[in-house]
Amino acid sequence: MAQRDTEFFEHEKESFMTFLYNKEAGTVMGRTGMSWLKIGTFYVIFYSFLAGFFAVMMTVFYQTLDVNFQPTYTPGDGSSILAHPALGFRPLPRSDNVESTLIWYKSSDPEDVKHWIESLNEFIKPYEGTQDVSGQHLVECSEENLPEKDQVCKFQDTWLTGNCHKAESWGYKLDSPCVIIKLNKMFGWEPDVYTSLDELPDDMPQDLKDHIAAEQAAKGGKIPKMIWMSCEGENPADQEYVGPIRYSPWRGFPSYYFPYRNTPGYLSPIVALEFTRLQPYVLINVECKAWAKNIVHDSKNRLGLVHFEILKD
Repeated sequence: MAQRDTEFFEHEKESFMTFLYNKEAGTVMGRTGMSWLKIGTFYVIFYSFLAGFFAVMMTVFYQTLDVNFQPTYTPGDGSSILAHPALGFRPLPRSDNVESTLIWYKSSDPEDVKHWIESLNEFIKPYEGTQDVSGQHLVECSEENLPEKDQVCKFQDTWLTGNCHKAESWGYKLDSPCVIIKLNKMFGWEPDVYTSLDELPDDMPQDLKDHIAAEQAAKGGKIPKMIWMSCEGENPADQEYVGPIRYSPWRGFPSYYFPYRNTPGYLSPIVALEFTRLQPYVLINVECKAWAKNIVHDSKNRLGLVHFEILKD
């Protein structure tokens, strides 16, 4: 039995070696030199064609892009969601709960508080010590001093007030947590701002109307050109427990930050909310809305507003 097994393996070995190189037939792995030359030439031509086709397609694709400024799709005439901006908020929950909109922090747990503070610290980095470097053209803007085409308006973290800055741990160690609201970038979009009190919509919160009226009086009868913002508890119970909200540096976004054109150095304006008297141990739903004539509010598609929950243990 052992001898037959040995003979079998010897035969298999001999057959395999013959397959690798057959001296009598003059073949290597079953093919002659001419056969290998033909098939090698075929595959060289075939893969060269594929590589060339891929290169041509990529060239055509990149011709449709302006990687420096103009995107392919820009705000339309109002028939598309591309015509309506949305809002975002920071800090965000941990990466393993990325779909959540809940800011749940435990003031007695240093490690938990650390997450929310570091999230805001990371977000605010581009706003720290902005300066005219790397092709940036930053200018101090106002309604009387608008930026030129190749300039962008400065926005610095030092403009935030109260506990809403890094030195105060964003209020998370002082039981007055801060949340930052930003307007998402939309290429070429410009706000159509309110210019008189008569234009303010009926569903705008009364406290915001009062604020705009006060700003108008302070500016000599002229309403500042702003995308205004209101933040409040979403339901009556939320409104009771959310407490006062302090806005900084403004209660909205000045219009001179728009339009966004992907100019180097551009930073989206932000609004910091400081919840100065938040009811502990209660889940509070908060909704913030941006207000301008051409901003719609759509809760389903989250246009013109942002929703989050906040819970302080």
